[in-house]
Amino acid sequence: MLTRIDLRHFKCFETLKLPLCPLTLLSGANSSGKSSALQALVLLHQTMREHEWSSRLMLNGDTVRLGTAADVIDQVHGREGFGIALLDGDGRFQWEFEGERDEMSVAVTGASGETDDGAVREADGTGPLRYLLPAPLDGPGARLTDRLRRLTYLTAERLGPREHYAFYDRQLTPVVGPRGQHAASVLHSRRDDRVLGGLLSPDAVRMSPNAVRRTLFPQVEAGMRRFFPGCELTIERVPRANSVTLGIRPSEEAEVLRPVHVGFGVTQVLPIVVAVMSAGEDDLLLIENPEIHLHPAGQAEMGMFLAQAAAAGAQVVIETHSDHVLNGIRRAVKAGVTKPDDVALHFFRPRQGNGGEQAQVVSPSLDDDGNVDKWPGGFFDQFDKDMTHFAGWS
Repeated sequence: MLTRIDLRHFKCFETLKLPLCPLTLLSGANSSGKSSALQALVLLHQTMREHEWSSRLMLNGDTVRLGTAADVIDQVHGREGFGIALLDGDGRFQWEFEGERDEMSVAVTGASGETDDGAVREADGTGPLRYLLPAPLDGPGARLTDRLRRLTYLTAERLGPREHYAFYDRQLTPVVGPRGQHAASVLHSRRDDRVLGGLLSPDAVRMSPNAVRRTLFPQVEAGMRRFFPGCELTIERVPRANSVTLGIRPSEEAEVLRPVHVGFGVTQVLPIVVAVMSAGEDDLLLIENPEIHLHPAGQAEMGMFLAQAAAAGAQVVIETHSDHVLNGIRRAVKAGVTKPDDVALHFFRPRQGNGGEQAQVVSPSLDDDGNVDKWPGGFFDQFDKDMTHFAGWS
């Protein structure tokens, strides 16, 4: 599990040391750096997956497109480079990158891995790299790069309803994709894969306590019913075409419908449920705005669902503007689904100019009852501000 990400001169950060837990929630004002923290991980993932032997970090690819070096180097304090470091259970791994401001990739000028047993592997940018670390990879480095290559990143701009969805070989699309565009393909190709024990729906297993009910398709269907009661799914290959069709029965009384004829929230939630249910032990899931197109009750359920995913063994990092998602996580803590020490809350604030002393990130914590220890201004307090206004107290 990743325990911290450190950034230097990356986008809006002069420096950032961000602790990570099994479940990490990023919140805060728009353009305050939440997505930037996720994008640093995604850039490593993208390069490792698409360019195994690259000595450059690719800023543009199939997962994310961030432009040129000038777009990712801190414009206030940075010059020609930036640094990323990751801490996990094996040690610390770090990279230094430099590039001309108009280049669409940056060179690895330093890469190292320092493990907990004191072993150090370093590269100065001239030696061979494999998955951005000094080759050949040792055990800790191989475990880290494997985790990053398997990473799932779901952006806020997810694919909407379609008449049919592209179908790929499971080796080509092992995860749902940044827009959830591969969710239907993953659901079909991996429908018989076993799901992590901690994610199993008690209702689905109770209905038929055999191995079949513990596989991906019925568990995704059960997961969808948490948000859309009575929901049933069908998925079928299109003959002589690399496509699948998705059918959705929104309730037991309804017929199977095309996605375009059901609520928009169904196709926005499906990639999240498929990503969670197809995750393996220690897999890393980065999800932006999981609350999109969900009723407040569904948003709270989403918080509890993602807390359950983290408790089952996946590592989940979410970016959200929803107090309902936060409250769902708090309810999961109070119910004992996850421990308060396994949840990290980070509130991002815009960087102050002119020598301002305000910290960019404030990190409240939870107790066993789900209570938040501090509420900095702007941290999910808009409802209270509005009620104060209507009461005539402000």
